[in-house]
Amino acid sequence: MGLIITLIAIGLLLIAIEVLIIPGIGIAGILGVLSLIGAVFVSFSMYGATTGLIILGAIIFILIIFTWVILRSNTWKKLTLNDSIKSKVNTTIEENSLSIGEIGTVTARLSPIGKVRFKSTEAEVKSLDGIINSGETVKIIKIEDNTIIVKLID
Repeated sequence: MGLIITLIAIGLLLIAIEVLIIPGIGIAGILGVLSLIGAVFVSFSMYGATTGLIILGAIIFILIIFTWVILRSNTWKKLTLNDSIKSKVNTTIEENSLSIGEIGTVTARLSPIGKVRFKSTEAEVKSLDGIINSGETVKIIKIEDNTIIVKLID
């Protein structure tokens, strides 16, 4: 009887791993199902039809309960990421109140895209001069399609 209980426990554990950790039809799920089938087969062959049917019914009942617990919405809410990103990468030029001719300091190397601080606003910009290192001074020479294009000031 210890072998049957062990096979059932291993089968349920492997199925739980398959469903919760590595979803899809994988080796853990297949081995779990084979373990449960093995437990039923061993119970029929060693203990007869009555015990085999009891074990089969118990496994089916346990799988129904297991499925019900997994499909409840609270189970998945505990396992999923609920945070959302509320920051903006690049707001519109009007919101930043940037215009052609403004001067700023490079805060993240432009190669050719990076960050520049204009007054109190930091924006993502594109360089016409290729790579510009952090700390250099640049000037806005063009704004097109919400892309700020800058040039190095010598």
